[in-house]
Amino acid sequence: MTTRIHPIDHVDHDLVQAAAHVARTRCRGDNHTMAAAARARDGRIVTAVNAYHFTGGPCAELVLIGTAAAQGVHELDTIVAVGDRDRGVVPPCGRCRQVLLDYFPALKVIVGAGDRVRTVLITDLLPESYVWADHQLDAE
Repeated sequence: MTTRIHPIDHVDHDLVQAAAHVARTRCRGDNHTMAAAARARDGRIVTAVNAYHFTGGPCAELVLIGTAAAQGVHELDTIVAVGDRDRGVVPPCGRCRQVLLDYFPALKVIVGAGDRVRTVLITDLLPESYVWADHQLDAE
């Protein structure tokens, strides 16, 4: 079975630049090596960095979810992660893909490198996925 990814025409280059700026100016040493930026549905951009720890500290995308909530942003449209030391766009890891899908099932994710940067749906990055909300018992 072949999984088909459906690229979205628009790449939010301002979002990529925001993440790259944070990676370049805020990531220092081994504790903070990745930056993420997301565009809220209302147009605001939220940024964050990872918090590396040998016990499995959170990736930049997960820190961004909490940062966004703390700023009153609960609906994200698009997200991107960028590595420090000019590593460019880095796709979300498997754990982040699952969490992003659970929080924002319609989320767009910027992936790829160089001139192959493109925007795809989170569902394309996690095909045949387990959707947490589909398996919760009704609270009634």
